Amino acid sequence: MLNEIALSCTDLNLLVLFDVVMAERNVGRAADRLHLSPSAVSHGLGRLRRLFNDPLFLRTPKGVVPTARAMDLAVPIADILARVKSVMALTEPFDPATSSRRFTIGAPDGVSAVFLTPLLTELNKAAPGIDLGIRQLLPTAGESSPDRAWREAFTDLDAHAMDIAILPIDDIAARFLAKNLYEEDFVIAARVGHPFLVEPTLDRYCQMQHLVVSLTGDAFGFVDRILAEEGRRRRIALTVPNFMFALAILAETDLISALPKRFVDMHAQRFGVVGTEAPLALGRFRLNAVVPKVAMMDLGLAWLFNLLEGSCPARSPG
Repeated sequence: MLNEIALSCTDLNLLVLFDVVMAERNVGRAADRLHLSPSAVSHGLGRLRRLFNDPLFLRTPKGVVPTARAMDLAVPIADILARVKSVMALTEPFDPATSSRRFTIGAPDGVSAVFLTPLLTELNKAAPGIDLGIRQLLPTAGESSPDRAWREAFTDLDAHAMDIAILPIDDIAARFLAKNLYEEDFVIAARVGHPFLVEPTLDRYCQMQHLVVSLTGDAFGFVDRILAEEGRRRRIALTVPNFMFALAILAETDLISALPKRFVDMHAQRFGVVGTEAPLALGRFRLNAVVPKVAMMDLGLAWLFNLLEGSCPARSPG
């Protein structure tokens, strides 16, 4: 129905009013937030009802409750308002010291655990009012090709569902800007005093019980492909959905796990877990921060992108 209405006759403030009433579920509180009188809010709701041909909010002794139609509209309207705010931000001078913007960064959780602490340190110094949202990115299950495995992340960047993605991939389309943050390799992590640490050979490695980080519970990972090329296999006794949980389990069991070296260096000690060099070549990969090139017209996003690059660890693992 909205496509039949001339946008020039539609007041964007009505969508703001809808969003606030949806959040408050009370006309009086919504009026206070909008610095309007309750009658003005009621008048605005009347215009919204005519616009959407639905009551939208039903009065009750404790406030208002949304109709099914209002519930359907809530997310699209919130998305419209977020996009308008993003567009308006492009026209405003950006001062990190006074900005109160919010940015969303997507990354695998073992990666966000590496870059987030130094980034927050820099933000606290240079931009104390800026907030972050961290999204966990996961490769598409069953995809062996990196560009296909991470295609959903690129789709979300194009759709502005997140501002920056940090991905273990080098083959990146020309419409994106990519900067290498650091390089990563894997070590074998185990609790302090684990027998494998005394004799970390390939034979012993294959005899151990292993933990694999897998959100889907898939018990076959890149290490298994490498072992298969050597004519070997291992027993995966447990999968867990994230890397921090993996450290907690390793600390209390005889399981071992191949984990990112920088992640282990930063977080394993407080769990009583240590890392040792893998007895087979597990490869090294680069972590790249990725944004759509067109998005870099946003001075705030460009600033954060450069800050992220500067706050990450040195590129060569120690």
